[in-house]
Amino acid sequence: MIQDPFGIFLALAGSVFLAVWLERNYRFFRSLSAGLLCLLFGMVLSNTGLLVGEAESYEQISNIWINAAIVLVLLNVDLRSVVKAGKAMLTAFGLGALGTMLGTFLATFLLADALGPEAWKLTGQFTGTYIGGSANFYALAAAFETDPNLMSGALAADVIVTSIWLAACIAIPALLRGGRSLDPVPSGKGPLTLEQRLNESGESLRMMDFFGLAAITLGTMVASRLIGAAWPVIPSVLWLTTITLILGHFGPVRKLRGAPVLGNSLLYLFLAANGARSLVSEMFAAGAVLFWFAALIVAVHGLVIFGVGRLLRIDAGTLSVASQANIGGAASAVAIASARGYAVQMLPGIAVALAGYAVGNYFGFGMGVLARSLLGG
Repeated sequence: MIQDPFGIFLALAGSVFLAVWLERNYRFFRSLSAGLLCLLFGMVLSNTGLLVGEAESYEQISNIWINAAIVLVLLNVDLRSVVKAGKAMLTAFGLGALGTMLGTFLATFLLADALGPEAWKLTGQFTGTYIGGSANFYALAAAFETDPNLMSGALAADVIVTSIWLAACIAIPALLRGGRSLDPVPSGKGPLTLEQRLNESGESLRMMDFFGLAAITLGTMVASRLIGAAWPVIPSVLWLTTITLILGHFGPVRKLRGAPVLGNSLLYLFLAANGARSLVSEMFAAGAVLFWFAALIVAVHGLVIFGVGRLLRIDAGTLSVASQANIGGAASAVAIASARGYAVQMLPGIAVALAGYAVGNYFGFGMGVLARSLLGG
């Protein structure tokens, strides 16, 4: 079993490399997305005993590196681009977010007794991650100080349910007779250039870009901690989100190259580490209730976004991409759009997914606090 920090980082980096390589070269793995593969590879490494399930290296990635990933990803969020995403995509994403909140509300009050006194924390975390992404899940966990043992089980349940739902979103459009060819979008088409921005800079990374982004990232992390310490009522992660969104709208900041690929790289490494911490045995030890908690949330989300969305005559492709923008984040939205040939929905899907990263922390924190007050915690 690998316990040495260098060995752990080597194994995680190797997992990310393999995931990205498989996604780039094979259509089947492209449909799954590199982000999901990173999670699964991490799980395989720890659940087979090759990697330790708990280590200081994972703590560093979850508490420090993930904040850097949040900053680098959110620097690319132009809130004006969300308006340009189109009424259908915005409506679908809004339905998905509403479904997520209804699902967490229902799941919490049906399973609160079985989950224990920290049920409200999971309410906030699952709201954040199923509106934004995995970064929001851990950011809110840090804000709520969720018990690590509960986290391990919740994360394992999340990975399993997310995998099932990703597969469902590939199949649902065909079932609704709105599916298109499974062939990916041909290279050279405009929308793919945005997908490539998450995996390659497209331009040479200059030294000034690297250190400029490093200074902005570290400065934002330090500033958010200082402000959060001064006003503890508002968690530092919300300050981190707010400061980054403001900085990202300044021209000189947006001209720095490489922020998307650097942020996505850290996020993939973070996902691999999350997978390594997801011991299936922990999930069963904590009880199947965690699986049903996550499954119920996603089920309600699915009923709302596809049920109401089809009543509003939104096409199945848009609904699938928007749903993955909610549940899986930008990488999953890109994977669905690319794998199913939804070239038109790719740009709007990424736009709303990045917006989900931006607002996920706010909705998650609010839902967590609301659940705590209603449960009397």
